[in-house]
Amino acid sequence: MRILITGGSGYKGSVLIPLLLKEGHIITSIDTEWFGHSLPEHPNLNTIRFDIRNTQNIPLKDIEVIIHLANIANDPSVELNPLLSWDVNVLAGYRLIDRAYRNGVKQFIYASSGSVYGIKNEEKVTEELQLLPISTYNETKMIAERVFLSYKEKMHVHCIRPATVCGISPRMRLDTAVNLLTFQALSTGKMNVLGGDQVRPNIHIKDMANVYLHFLNNSDLPSGCYNAGFENCSILNIANRIKKIIKADIIVKESNDPRSYRIDSSKILKTGFSPQYGIDEAINQIAKAFHSGDLEDNPRFYNSKWMKSLNLESQSST
Repeated sequence: MRILITGGSGYKGSVLIPLLLKEGHIITSIDTEWFGHSLPEHPNLNTIRFDIRNTQNIPLKDIEVIIHLANIANDPSVELNPLLSWDVNVLAGYRLIDRAYRNGVKQFIYASSGSVYGIKNEEKVTEELQLLPISTYNETKMIAERVFLSYKEKMHVHCIRPATVCGISPRMRLDTAVNLLTFQALSTGKMNVLGGDQVRPNIHIKDMANVYLHFLNNSDLPSGCYNAGFENCSILNIANRIKKIIKADIIVKESNDPRSYRIDSSKILKTGFSPQYGIDEAINQIAKAFHSGDLEDNPRFYNSKWMKSLNLESQSST
């Protein structure tokens, strides 16, 4: 199958693409490579360093499926330049799916976010609950979902709402909860827990890649939104799980981040998907990479810090 992946060199894309190549697919990857190039050389992989805002020039000839990962990710990064984020996360996405429809693309898989629910007290946060985004990032994800689902009568549209992703990737991130706290424990022997009572859902990076593969292999599943997160844990609970594996002290500090939500993934589980990994495996993998020298601190592993270094906060939208 011929697949276009936007954001292919990112945290999720650089794990997903080798998996798809192993399955025999022909891949075109589009990425600005703001955070570097993280993909292997392969005869079935065409990597294009390209900004998705230039939508008209994205090659769609013979493309059957689009997996849309590209976005300005996480709240701090979006707040650096909200207009840029609306342009990338929403407007470029609209232009992309409209061109996809006009070029005969059969399936559009979108990497949304579980954060679209906002602050929820319900034990089971299902796809049917009202979305109450509390940040610009959450809002861009919610509006993009609405845009993409308006095409569900024209192609298969699957919007995946992932939990916070954890684990090792060729394009590593050290600014997500499990990864951040694990690296702090390894490098300093201390974990700074902000608040601690906030509950966040989590998903291992390998399970995340397998979710996209699942929808690719089951393209006839009903169009719509699907939660993807299998471990709902408080931040303090995550730190305590890390402490069982890595000797480190936990320092609890006040937090101005009120986000707290669980997600219920019964809907995707009923389609036959089964998670195989988890938080503890991510912790062990990060520790192994650290001790072997394969994982070092790098400013590119922190989205908002690196975007500041590239002066993206002052870049104008198109």
